[in-house]
Amino acid sequence: MLGQVLRDIIGATKSGKKVAPAADEVADNTNPLARFFYNHRGPSTIKWEHYFEIYHRHFQKFRNQSPVVLEIGVAKGGSLPMWHDYFGTGTQVVGVDIDPVCQQFENAKTKIMIGDQADRVFLAGLRARVPHVDILIDDGGHTMIQQIATFEELYPHIQPNGIYVCEDTHTSYWQNYEGGHKRQGTYIEYCKGLVDQLNAWHSRDQSTLSVDSFTETTYGMHFYDSMVFIEKRPMGPPRALLTQETGVVEVKIVAGVHL
Repeated sequence: MLGQVLRDIIGATKSGKKVAPAADEVADNTNPLARFFYNHRGPSTIKWEHYFEIYHRHFQKFRNQSPVVLEIGVAKGGSLPMWHDYFGTGTQVVGVDIDPVCQQFENAKTKIMIGDQADRVFLAGLRARVPHVDILIDDGGHTMIQQIATFEELYPHIQPNGIYVCEDTHTSYWQNYEGGHKRQGTYIEYCKGLVDQLNAWHSRDQSTLSVDSFTETTYGMHFYDSMVFIEKRPMGPPRALLTQETGVVEVKIVAGVHL
């Protein structure tokens, strides 16, 4: 499945032409992920060029903090050393792939687990085998069933201040991946529902939209071209504050009335 994704992205032919970094990368070589990618000559990996800036925006706070990074979709193994290089000493990387050949990439710093991300029994076992996950990157098969099953089974398992990433969400618009514009059941349409849950604190009809575990554990959702980042953080009911001469006080928002 992953191989087909890569073939679809690359296209039927490859020019073989060496690609230089974009002009802004040449001018500003401060992104360690882009620097590693352009200089890497080991096992190969494919990344959309605009991913590097987005990764760095959300991941830099984990650098040198010894995070546990779970990446679904190992393929040729090229991203595994990139994460080690970026996050630094002490980082633990767990790679998951359906292809047993990927077992070859396991070493002292990297654990490889073989299984189908659409299999919820396998994902439940993954939770047991990897009890702590700070960052999850879903770069697996990219079908709607796989992306949604992985999110539902593993998002609650991410640490309270962790990050969940789903890559290559453009397949939500590709029919051969069960996608289509505004087609029900795609990962993008699924995430649109999560936006409602993020705002459920403000629902005036809790019978149709009520606060749930996603509302209480999610700080923010970030949509980019082909990527969705979800930041976890323990959340309570939002408070409206008013400044006045005697200090700051909390105020109640009456239904239908905005500040």
